[in-house]
Amino acid sequence: MKTMINPIKRSLLLWLFLIVPLAGFSPGLIAQDAAGGEGGEAKSEAPVPAEGGEDGAKTEAGNETTAEETKTEDTQAPYNEFMEGKGDVDFFVTSNLWLLLAAALVFIMHLGFSTLESGLTRSKNTVNVLFKNVFIVCAGIILYAAVGFNMMYPGEMGTDWNGYFQWGSWFGIEDTAAAIKANMTAEYADYTWWTDFIFQAMFAITGATIVSGAVAERVKLSSFMIFAILLVGIAYPISGAWKWGGGFLDAKGYYDFAGSSIVHAFGGFAALACVILLGARKGKYDKDGKAKAIPGHSMPLATIGVFLLFLGWFGFNGGSVLNADPQLVSIVFVTTTLAACAGGLGAIATSWFSSGKPDLSMALNGILAGLVGITAGADVISPGYSILVGLLAGIIVVISVMCLDKAGIDDPVGAISVHGTCGLWGCWAVGLFSSNPAHSLGTQIYGSLIIAGWAFFFSLIVFGAIKAFIGVRVTEEEEETGLDITEHGQEAYPEFSASRER
Repeated sequence: MKTMINPIKRSLLLWLFLIVPLAGFSPGLIAQDAAGGEGGEAKSEAPVPAEGGEDGAKTEAGNETTAEETKTEDTQAPYNEFMEGKGDVDFFVTSNLWLLLAAALVFIMHLGFSTLESGLTRSKNTVNVLFKNVFIVCAGIILYAAVGFNMMYPGEMGTDWNGYFQWGSWFGIEDTAAAIKANMTAEYADYTWWTDFIFQAMFAITGATIVSGAVAERVKLSSFMIFAILLVGIAYPISGAWKWGGGFLDAKGYYDFAGSSIVHAFGGFAALACVILLGARKGKYDKDGKAKAIPGHSMPLATIGVFLLFLGWFGFNGGSVLNADPQLVSIVFVTTTLAACAGGLGAIATSWFSSGKPDLSMALNGILAGLVGITAGADVISPGYSILVGLLAGIIVVISVMCLDKAGIDDPVGAISVHGTCGLWGCWAVGLFSSNPAHSLGTQIYGSLIIAGWAFFFSLIVFGAIKAFIGVRVTEEEEETGLDITEHGQEAYPEFSASRER
């Protein structure tokens, strides 16, 4: 009887979590939402009440217009009037302030990464996880200032660089009146040079943080620090320039609004290369090669981390509008939120159906998968389609985690699946669901695989060289004791004995 009841219960759960939320998800809903997802290509009318929208209203020429035409004109006029003033001081100041706030939100994401990674790993490695995240932020931002920023944004392709590679330099500008006017006013953009740098620097340090979680609990600290410096200082700016710096991928029409591939798939596939070279944690697989669960020490910390990342993503995606355009920023907030929630539901239903139990860690990774999935097209995918993108990302991440486990790829936090696999999906979703017909699926697949392949092979070579010369893995004894004691000589929870975990 029990064997008959369980499949019925699981089917009902799938109905509850998948069908019900999508009850209104129809072609009509998609069409209704399409205007809101067109981004900068074609903005919908601002929702301002029409004035004098009576039937038979007269135009200046005396011709009658319909109530619908009058409402459209009256509704769109205030928005058009506002957008005509984008170059004024008020819009510049507002946009610059918004980007600074967005940079602060992205910075908070690194607290989220820290708590998520430490929560999903064992307590005897908590200090090590936190230390790596602290180092990445400090060293990464300095390196991005020293060489990364000007490497990633080298100028116009064909005149300043060839579209593939340009070595960088110090990020500063001349302290002259002409330079200040050119770089600190609306002549530069809707934000200043300094705002541009600090916003982009927050993105740059994310790739190494993704790798940190995947290699947790067994990587040698010094080896990881060397690798992180090279990944953030050299590899990320090079591939970032191919699209965001106006390089060859940008010239081909490749689209990645806020970094599903440029940031997330880059970090995910760099992590994959490192994990392959590093090997699985001791005790992860039995003698028959079957994966065994190694639970993290604090699901509350992991949950806090995901919600901090969710909060920071409003700056990650919302700030990528690169100004305070009220239409675009608000629609990006909406698509980001819908995709994240749908991703959580997709992962909950998929993991519950596959294991028979609701898995909190999968639910958390589902939210992140939805966020990663919508990041490439948050401004060009409609709210309706963003639900579908996030839902599929939540399903994909669970399948990816299970497949990697079976393949012997030990990723303690699911970073490869969340950022790597779903980063690719996010770019391909642009080709499938973008409101801009110029965004083709073929170009999206090509560009995302180029960036993922670059991250993978760069990491395979560099991490492999580090492994050959100084080693990348701690000893079995050090791994058993825990990296907090062996690498740092201190414990995160000194009132509890780490030996209880062994």
